Amino acid sequence: MRILLVEDNSDHAELVIRSFNECEIPNEIIHTNDGEEALNYLNRKLSEKNNDSSNFPNLILLDLRLPKIDGINVLSSIKSHNNFKQIPVVIFTTSEAPYDIDKSYSNHANSYLVKPNDYPNYKQLINDLAHYWLELNINNNHS
Repeated sequence: MRILLVEDNSDHAELVIRSFNECEIPNEIIHTNDGEEALNYLNRKLSEKNNDSSNFPNLILLDLRLPKIDGINVLSSIKSHNNFKQIPVVIFTTSEAPYDIDKSYSNHANSYLVKPNDYPNYKQLINDLAHYWLELNINNNHS
């Protein structure tokens, strides 16, 4: 399973990667540091395999507060693109603001998760997320 992690905070990215590695689901994590880099990655994948969706991520974990292009605009771009809109996008952020939650779901986020403050809960949330989105959930993007 291929996961695109869009996270500008290197400590948060390291926690996500470590937690995914410990949950025993084979995966490949592609980490981008900002919204522009994430969209560039997706567009490169689109051109590499002539729209072959097996080349795309199976899941996108997206922070909201990103440099260059913020998470809501990245989400909107993904969900408005015919080749990307079926990729599940999980907002993974520190924000519990109702505005951010509403804006995310209005732009077709598949889920909205708030990052826990402690490692055991962080690890458990990533484990639950991985098992649901990478094992249990059935979508058109699984290869």
